[in-house]
Amino acid sequence: MATREQGEGPVQLSIRQKLNAQLQPSELIITNDSWQHRHHAAMKAEGGGNGETHFSVKVVSDEFKGKSTMQRHRMIYSALSEDLAQGLHALSLKTVTTEEAQKAASQTPT
Repeated sequence: MATREQGEGPVQLSIRQKLNAQLQPSELIITNDSWQHRHHAAMKAEGGGNGETHFSVKVVSDEFKGKSTMQRHRMIYSALSEDLAQGLHALSLKTVTTEEAQKAASQTPT
């Protein structure tokens, strides 16, 4: 069962490996949010039985250049199709290019 303090489990490691291989990101942040859904009966048996079902993922990659948000998300879902078929239930995605990330960072007040 996933907890807030838990390290990377097999699903999270799989997500990291697949997105690194496909997108060569300059930044990849994966947060396991499954602990927030542990009380859902349907989630107890998902995630390969280990409770890894919900993730927030931020990907900064120039592979996204010229692509719409929908196309970027499809790239992620395609890369993770096997994990989704095996119990990965929900992804919250933030997908930006290096340029978009730098622009956003420069606009953030310090």
